[in-house]
Amino acid sequence: MSAELPLDHAYAPQPAVPELTSLTFALAPTELATLGDFFAHEAKIWTRQGHGLVGFGEAASIRTRGEHRFTQAREWFAHIRAAATILDPIQRPGSALVCFGAFSFSFTSSYESRLVIPQVVIGQDGAGAWITVNAPSDHATDFDVRAALELAHRLKDEASMPSARGSIRLSSGQLTAGSYVQAVGQALSMFNEYGISKLVLARDILAQSTERIDLAHVVAKLTEGYGKCWTYLVDGLVGATPEMLVRVTNGVAEARVLAGTLDRATAPSHDPQYPSRMLLEDPKQRTEHELAIDSLTEALAPISHGMNAPREPFILELPNVWHLASDVSAQLKPNADGKMPTALDLVEIFHPTAAVCGTPTKAAGVLLRKLEGMDRGPYAGPVGWLDERGDGEFGIALRGGVLEAEKEMRLYAGCGIVPGSVPEAELAESWAKMRPMRQALEAD
Repeated sequence: MSAELPLDHAYAPQPAVPELTSLTFALAPTELATLGDFFAHEAKIWTRQGHGLVGFGEAASIRTRGEHRFTQAREWFAHIRAAATILDPIQRPGSALVCFGAFSFSFTSSYESRLVIPQVVIGQDGAGAWITVNAPSDHATDFDVRAALELAHRLKDEASMPSARGSIRLSSGQLTAGSYVQAVGQALSMFNEYGISKLVLARDILAQSTERIDLAHVVAKLTEGYGKCWTYLVDGLVGATPEMLVRVTNGVAEARVLAGTLDRATAPSHDPQYPSRMLLEDPKQRTEHELAIDSLTEALAPISHGMNAPREPFILELPNVWHLASDVSAQLKPNADGKMPTALDLVEIFHPTAAVCGTPTKAAGVLLRKLEGMDRGPYAGPVGWLDERGDGEFGIALRGGVLEAEKEMRLYAGCGIVPGSVPEAELAESWAKMRPMRQALEAD
């Protein structure tokens, strides 16, 4: 069932919602080896280091655009929760009624932001595994754990797309490499005019295959090569992001902020101090990172207490790049009606961060739309999941792409531009950030 909302910027009352019964069953170790066993082309996936969620089918969904896309999605899920019957002996983040979400970067985007409640969700964490079935209430008595697993396997087979591996050709997207270098130069000359200190400029390329692109294969390659990242797949949006926009667990909010990048492919061998020297000791990299941290902590401060924001970043080592990274956490405060903010509440508050837009964000957003000349769609938007308790994880949709046709995918990457940035170096960095997807597509 799909609930459609008006696509203008005016808030509209939520439509009628289905009455669901959500049944969760614990799984024995013999019933689930790894989440990877359930990867499929049309699955919903969120996983990191073997833990996470995989969903199949669609019990209910909403698609919306515009300025109020977060509000409309949040209100819709609240109505679903209120009408649902939930039986959950597991009581862990990601168990029971769960929706997967992907949101556009900009409210002006033509991309339809969405929340989707799958028919079946399989979860696994350090304490064990489970399966949840979300069914119309008049069919809820049809399920036990065996029937739930049978449905999961049937839906997984329907969501799979066996195909031969194709050869990949990469071509320019909406912004060519030369145009991107020019746009970076223009940005640097316009900082004072727009009153900004940082701008994140993105570019895209097209990956065209001789065969259909199997997203299950892409996800498997990403989890194999980039296990420290959060791998995601929601309706053709796929990638492995190193940046956690927000995780909410039992009233505690956490985020991982990245800003400051160094390509490992060009690093000298046998120099262990190279990343520290080029990132921690570089004023340009430190400034870019500090602006991103300030963007997050300023948004988090009014709704939390006991914030832990380390003064010194650490170096996150990934197969393609090094990043300056900081992990921030805080205890959330109840809002005016006494309820704790949910993960989706915080997504709306935090997005867009300086790490994917610029500083200050509103002025930077105006300039990046002018210079990029493209609709980012869900690139650099929030992607993740939310459960009925308000817990959830939303990353920033980075290091990824969007499947636009059976044989065509658009890849995106962006770079933080600050005074001192060199346009050609930023172009090289954008290629490094596209490397995970190029590798997953076997386009390198």
